Amino acid sequence: MSDDETFEKTDSGASLTFPMQAGSLKKGGFAMLKGFPCKIVEMTTSKAGKHGHANATLVGTDIFTDKKYEDSCPTSHNMEVPNVVRREYLLISIENEYATLMDEKSITREDLKIPQDEIGVGLQKSFDNGDELLITVIGAMGVEKIVSFRVGSF
Repeated sequence: MSDDETFEKTDSGASLTFPMQAGSLKKGGFAMLKGFPCKIVEMTTSKAGKHGHANATLVGTDIFTDKKYEDSCPTSHNMEVPNVVRREYLLISIENEYATLMDEKSITREDLKIPQDEIGVGLQKSFDNGDELLITVIGAMGVEKIVSFRVGSF
């Protein structure tokens, strides 16, 4: 191998999704529906027919946009499930609609935008009041979003 050859860079090896049998999925869990990471809000299974499989019909909401998706799959087949990570950060400041957050190891980040919904409005109002805020961030498929906050002294 020569010094001119290059290697592709990869991440830590963690996959964005993992397979799970459709019959094992539960309401309140997560699944990839139509290619989007969704929280399952409704799940029904139909009995097997004379020559067929039992089917699972899943209805879920996208964890980032709240858009509804529906998908159907035989219960014996695998569906992709997103690796969903929930982290908490202390809010340090808000500048130009971006939050400065600090984790438990005192590492800061400034790459998350304040949501433009009732969570973002409440967060901004509490921050303006001088409250100490703990921010919850959910991440999946390489995307992260602020989903909630708590007021208190941490």
